[in-house]
Amino acid sequence: MKELIVATKNEGKVEEFRSMFSKYNIAVKSLLDIDRSIEIDETGSTFEENATIKAEEMSEYLGLPVVADDSGLEVDALNGKPGVYSARYAGIEKDDDKNTEKLLKNLEKVDDQKRTARFVCAVAVARPGEKTFVERGTCEGTIARDPQGTNGFGYDPVFIPEGSTRTMAEHSSDEKNAISHRYHAIEKIEEWLKTQS
Repeated sequence: MKELIVATKNEGKVEEFRSMFSKYNIAVKSLLDIDRSIEIDETGSTFEENATIKAEEMSEYLGLPVVADDSGLEVDALNGKPGVYSARYAGIEKDDDKNTEKLLKNLEKVDDQKRTARFVCAVAVARPGEKTFVERGTCEGTIARDPQGTNGFGYDPVFIPEGSTRTMAEHSSDEKNAISHRYHAIEKIEEWLKTQS
């Protein structure tokens, strides 16, 4: 594997993957480098299924290895919701503030000790003609009563990582990257990469 595509237009996410794959002399490009519009329906019921759908369909279309991820928030008191619908929990327009507002409303009568949750990230690596490799990473924590902090997006302002008293949005980027669900998934992908040389 000399080159792969990261199925995202998020530069921050691309840099994370670029940093990891560079150790293995693998050049990383993203959808920003592809001169074609590719729309893929995420029809899976799990993060792993959605990551796999994205990676495999794009790999087949481009004829190249592709890395894709799917992530979101699971809240125990809500039976794992919002789950794979995290980005559009309050509607298809994907509004972070409305999603957070709906989450807090649905949890307003839930005791503090029962507000456990986790961020989940599934990462899939698909290669033409080969079996897709998928790994999951999580970051355990609890849901705060009110949003705090500005360094983040999505549910970061209401998610307090395990072992901390601050929300994810009150952590620095370096602190977040060291404990994030994506980081833990990428770690597992890196272990797999070591066996591919």
